[in-house]
Amino acid sequence: MALNAAISNPIGDSNDSSPQQLHMLPRGVLIPFTLVTALFFLWGVPNNLNDVLIRQFMKSFSLTRFEAGLVQSAFYLGYFVLAMPAALLMRRFGYKFGFIVGLVLFGSGAFLFWPAALMGRYLYFLAALFVIASGLSFLETASNPFVAQLGDPKTAAQRLNFAQAFNPLGSIGGALIGTVYIFSGTELEKSQISAMQAAHTYSQYLQSETRRVVAPYMILGGVAILWAVLIAFARFPKMAGEVTFEKEEHGHFRDLLRYPSFLLAIFAQFMYVGAQVGTWSYFIQYVQESTHQHEMMAGYLLTGTLAAFGIGRFASSAIMHYIRPNRLMATYSAINILLVGIGIAFPRWIGLWAIFLTSFFMSVMFPNIFALGIDGLGRNTKIAASFIVMAIVGGAILTPLMGLISQSAHSIAIAYIVPLACYCTVGLFSAFWRKLKQSNPDAKAIGD
Repeated sequence: MALNAAISNPIGDSNDSSPQQLHMLPRGVLIPFTLVTALFFLWGVPNNLNDVLIRQFMKSFSLTRFEAGLVQSAFYLGYFVLAMPAALLMRRFGYKFGFIVGLVLFGSGAFLFWPAALMGRYLYFLAALFVIASGLSFLETASNPFVAQLGDPKTAAQRLNFAQAFNPLGSIGGALIGTVYIFSGTELEKSQISAMQAAHTYSQYLQSETRRVVAPYMILGGVAILWAVLIAFARFPKMAGEVTFEKEEHGHFRDLLRYPSFLLAIFAQFMYVGAQVGTWSYFIQYVQESTHQHEMMAGYLLTGTLAAFGIGRFASSAIMHYIRPNRLMATYSAINILLVGIGIAFPRWIGLWAIFLTSFFMSVMFPNIFALGIDGLGRNTKIAASFIVMAIVGGAILTPLMGLISQSAHSIAIAYIVPLACYCTVGLFSAFWRKLKQSNPDAKAIGD
């Protein structure tokens, strides 16, 4: 059936019409597309507030880099644990249900920051972050395949890159909000800490630093609940897979084991998210250690590298009119391998700007790995999407690993060997994707 073909080939064959002749978005779906695209912006905010939280919690709870890295572990474990339940629930109730549940969980977790701050326990903040991430797991499991299937399959990667381009705008907002409203700008010397401890005012200082995180999360929670209400009252189209297969047997993971392009996509996404999260989580520390800048300046530089990420997303969406997604990603991976190598070898201003620029070239990776990974999976698309979202757990595992390496080597620059290895993996996936695709069951030969 035509609908089957639409789902099973979201990237398209080279013999078909070129992307320039196709509309990225069909008529009649602007409202749902806008509401869902806004979610990409919305979840970018807490993702990169985490980068500020790591530095803030190191101050307010006197944590090591490894302990502070557990912020990302709690966050991305939420993605890992809830991705499959999210897929199973959406398989039964649809994408719209997933959006609403995800936003309610997101808002609830943000509101939990208030009692966590009142109790002043790091563990409670980690629990709140886990709830937020559980909601974001629903949103990502639903949003990526929804956008990919909301139009002509040949422009799926382009459409997904466009929607994903709004995610770094949220990331920029998150980093900027954290820098301005969470960072106090006060960094105490050891002598000052000793003096405050002698005067019994140090605990008061730590409490005030901890409570600075509350207000941004209260506002964020309110926005999430409001957006859930808007989506609840909006009319959403039925997706092709839901129409075609609603009377057929749902997909199974054992079917997916026969698709090498999908299996490597899971590993590539695991490594990519580890590279992205690790790069940004320790970027502020990299700036301070390599150039001795103040935390506020480091925060602004973090905002700048996220802006480069956003520019890269919009630019890549345009470039993919002319260059296939896997080729573009292979090129960007090679560039980032070089840049991270410079960042490790020359950890001063030249290394800082090299790490800074990696954000532009990593921008294309998440949506392209996702689109290439679900290509040709038909009725298995939803469950496949959940496994690729589960691969986000790479951020939970590789970020603390970077913290451990930096502590052992007494250098944050050396820890960037982890993102270096990650970009090598993504580059290999990009280079061999077409051959892997041809090994899939019923795959068509795809020419260059």
